[in-house]
Amino acid sequence: MQESFGFDSFRPGQEEVITHLVAGRSAAAVFPTGGGKSLCYQLPALRFPGLTLVVSPLIALMKDQIDQLRQRGIAAARLDSTLTLDEHLEVMGAVRSGALKLLYVAPERFNNERFREAIQRIAVSLFAVDEAHCISEWGHNFRPDYLKLAELAKLCGAERILALTATATPQVLDDICRGFTIASECAVRTGFYRPNLTLLTTPVRRSERDAALLRRLGERERGPTIVYVTLQKTSEQVAARLSAAGFAADAYHAGMKNEDRARVQDAFLSSDRAIVVATIAFGMGIDKADIRYVYHYNLPKSLENLSQEIGRAGRDGKPSICEIFVCPYDLNVLRNFAYGDTPSPAAVAGLVGEVFAAGDEATWSLYALAGRHDIRQLVVRTLLTYLELDGYLRAGTPTYSSYRFRPLMSSAEILERFEGKRREFLRSLFRHARRAKTWFDVDLEHAARSLRTPRERLVRAFDYLAEQQMLELQSTGVLHPYRRLRLPDDVGAVAAELHRRTLERERREIGRLDQVLELATHDGCQTSRLSTHFGDPLEQPCGHCSWCRNGRQPLELPPASPAAIDEAVWQEVTALRREHRDALSDPRSLARFLTGLSSPRLTRCRLSSHELFGCFADVPFAEVLHRAEAQPG
Repeated sequence: MQESFGFDSFRPGQEEVITHLVAGRSAAAVFPTGGGKSLCYQLPALRFPGLTLVVSPLIALMKDQIDQLRQRGIAAARLDSTLTLDEHLEVMGAVRSGALKLLYVAPERFNNERFREAIQRIAVSLFAVDEAHCISEWGHNFRPDYLKLAELAKLCGAERILALTATATPQVLDDICRGFTIASECAVRTGFYRPNLTLLTTPVRRSERDAALLRRLGERERGPTIVYVTLQKTSEQVAARLSAAGFAADAYHAGMKNEDRARVQDAFLSSDRAIVVATIAFGMGIDKADIRYVYHYNLPKSLENLSQEIGRAGRDGKPSICEIFVCPYDLNVLRNFAYGDTPSPAAVAGLVGEVFAAGDEATWSLYALAGRHDIRQLVVRTLLTYLELDGYLRAGTPTYSSYRFRPLMSSAEILERFEGKRREFLRSLFRHARRAKTWFDVDLEHAARSLRTPRERLVRAFDYLAEQQMLELQSTGVLHPYRRLRLPDDVGAVAAELHRRTLERERREIGRLDQVLELATHDGCQTSRLSTHFGDPLEQPCGHCSWCRNGRQPLELPPASPAAIDEAVWQEVTALRREHRDALSDPRSLARFLTGLSSPRLTRCRLSSHELFGCFADVPFAEVLHRAEAQPG
């Protein structure tokens, strides 16, 4: 540890977790942000003989940690969408040769049949899952792909699993241990409270927020600062205002080009006073210990998000300030996001009906399913996962609907490199390729049937040719095969139950927002209240949160003043609804359109760019939905 990482001692919990792993046991680590979770897999990775596979949804974490590891002489790499073809081939070559100790991937990487095929032939000593709270529906960031990671760890033949998170309530930790088969005695939780962080909540009106932020930045000593916002356009607007006021500020959000995000991140890491105005896409896993300030320009959408984001500050142990500008107006925007993911009962019934009418074996494009039933792809994936967990379906290995390749040498030159049966096999395979201009398309299903060989053999052949730089390979159109295990007695009842679950998810999301507002107005130590949420109440008030500094008095918020429905505009909406009955007849679809929440059908009908799209974005979604339900389509 000292030679490779420069540490003389463990932080709380690290040695206990690593001891479990070295003994061959799976473990869970719930440490506060900055508590040293990454060492729990990086250090054992140097001792274990095989590969340590790190699953993380955060490209920023992968990039930053790999840069740090390489500087220490540790062989680490990542596979993500930002890599070029040559970089991807180089990484996979290092994996196959055993040169890599750590490989970082996103959960979605397992949807790639080429990767799944390759990783099954690699010895995986440790399967580390970051942001493990995503496995739990009770968590703040449930991702259906995480539910399958335990099975994928078995597919890889992983000897042990490590689940890591900074934001697990007791209920979520139970879900993590159950999902990854981790014994309760191997779940290590350290204290949540960090005394060097000062948590402040400041009530503001919408019109006062910019002035309040500028005032804070001007009156406090300069230092590395993150300003968190909800929307991408807000990050650009606020960054521009700060820059105009003389502060070195950059925007950062997922809509930026990869190279622009990398530039902002690198500049922030090297500066002692830079300001980044960012959506939650920024800061996760960033190894910058001296962040002095974290401001929430907009309300965080949950206490879990809040704890992750303020956790970026003060990782060097020095005093840091985390301030939330509490504006009731933000609640409407955040609640609308929660409502926007919930499909209509008819949409769910249509999806379920198609699934059970498809026969015992079926393959679907989630993109196509989402478009046909006007349900967001993530929600479609979640509904299919529910059907798997309820024993109706079993998912197979995702495949691509088509492969295409561009030769980097002539087919004769490629074939000259092989002999006997291998040469004849490739010659036959190339005969199934259809040429466009410079690319050749191959239908693998047809080729496999014609050649009477497993599809996997064709995938391995193309992968090898690409690895040897004989051709450039692309795959498109992910298809998800499913096998029907049983039919329900009542398909309608199953659809109704699935829709009830989506409403329950909606209710939980709204409840998390209410918890944030309750924290801001809590009549008691706010730091202790936040710690209690994560199962770690303080024995006495912290002494430096807003409640403690405000004479132990609760804060009063300015009244919220949501906009009302404009009747003249509603008449225009009524006329538009008659023109687009297919897209807008359902009340929930209409409410999404009016509050600025897109959907597959709205996008396909080009209604997301209509002048009335989002015309009632400032009106509570529930009010717009009620009005839409009261007026027949």
